[in-house]
Amino acid sequence: MVHLRRKILSFGGLLNQLQPNVRWSSSLKIRDKEAVQPERTFKYSDMSVRLAAPHQLQIKPNVSDLAFGKYFTDHMLKVFYYEALGGWQMPEITPFENLVLHPAAKVLHYAIELFEGMKAYRGVDGKIRVFRPDMNMDRMNASAVRSGLPTFNGMELIKCINRLISIDQEWVPHSEASSLYIRPTLIGIDPTLGVATSDSAMLYVILSPVGSYFKSKESLRGVSLLADPRYTRAWPGGCGDRKMGSNYAPTIHVQKEATEKGLQQVLWLYGDDHQLTEAGTMNIFLFCINDQGEKELITPPLSGLILPGITRNSILAMTKEWNQFKVTERTITMTEVRHLLSENRCLELFGAGTACIVSPVSYIEYMGQGLHIPTLDHAEPVHRLIHKQLTEIQYGYVDHPWAMPIE
Repeated sequence: MVHLRRKILSFGGLLNQLQPNVRWSSSLKIRDKEAVQPERTFKYSDMSVRLAAPHQLQIKPNVSDLAFGKYFTDHMLKVFYYEALGGWQMPEITPFENLVLHPAAKVLHYAIELFEGMKAYRGVDGKIRVFRPDMNMDRMNASAVRSGLPTFNGMELIKCINRLISIDQEWVPHSEASSLYIRPTLIGIDPTLGVATSDSAMLYVILSPVGSYFKSKESLRGVSLLADPRYTRAWPGGCGDRKMGSNYAPTIHVQKEATEKGLQQVLWLYGDDHQLTEAGTMNIFLFCINDQGEKELITPPLSGLILPGITRNSILAMTKEWNQFKVTERTITMTEVRHLLSENRCLELFGAGTACIVSPVSYIEYMGQGLHIPTLDHAEPVHRLIHKQLTEIQYGYVDHPWAMPIE
């Protein structure tokens, strides 16, 4: 037992060298056989807090200057996982700082990582609310399983995130045009080369006050999209339905091509029939008059090609409750979109996601043809009604179980 204790303490010393900001206790105790089994999760009750010193505090930007992901708050959350030390370690809130990684860390070589996107909103009553964080935790754990990274208890992470937000609460904008973006990230940090499961990992959370994802002029005009069937974002059996960085890096050069054409985002197509999957990083919705003369809201199904968006899920649940039109999850093709446009039955096309909430689409460039979408041509478009109800929930105009207040 003494020999085993020395080996573990020695390993802790090695990890101190690799991760100098982690504190390894010299009073590590080995109790019984069951106690040294890997922990299933970290616990909020074990969390420690190290507040930023006055010289580490940053000047808060004006709300009017907020861009997406440009500014970050004073603190961050970190939790390490080491299989050799029993799994998850104690969570810690620290001053915002750079990460220290071994040059051979798996995240740097094999993209063993994942992330989430969440938001906290300052309500009209002054309370801060986080929108449906339980769904983000479920999706994050699903991505972890696919990446060979450790899973955790989602509610424990929610509690830790809420504490982090409460410490940096003055960074939550006092504006209904802005919010606090929350970025939980999980990376493999094993200092070894080789494509394999990572026995060491780091989970961290950073916060960023943000304004609108698209510029105000772009929002008024609607988003323009490049739909080029030469490019594919995801395919059956792949990982397009998981929130991993490896899904995004290959899209950058296509986005650049769209920008060079004067377009804002890419409408990702799949298959010989050119199925609509996602618009940039957004889920896509079509509102139309169907062949039976009914108004219908349609979005692609969760077939593995698209991300199971929290905003997407919320829109489907809300509009079904309205019972004002048919709501369907099914495949949409570009042939159908063009046919509906030719018969003036395509009413609206819009994207939805955490960053943009709801974003109307006004133009698609497809196979050398410019398609003008009449999304903004209606007095009371559906996308605007959806946006209104979502923001009323997020900013506390209505009491709703989707908005979790931070005590």
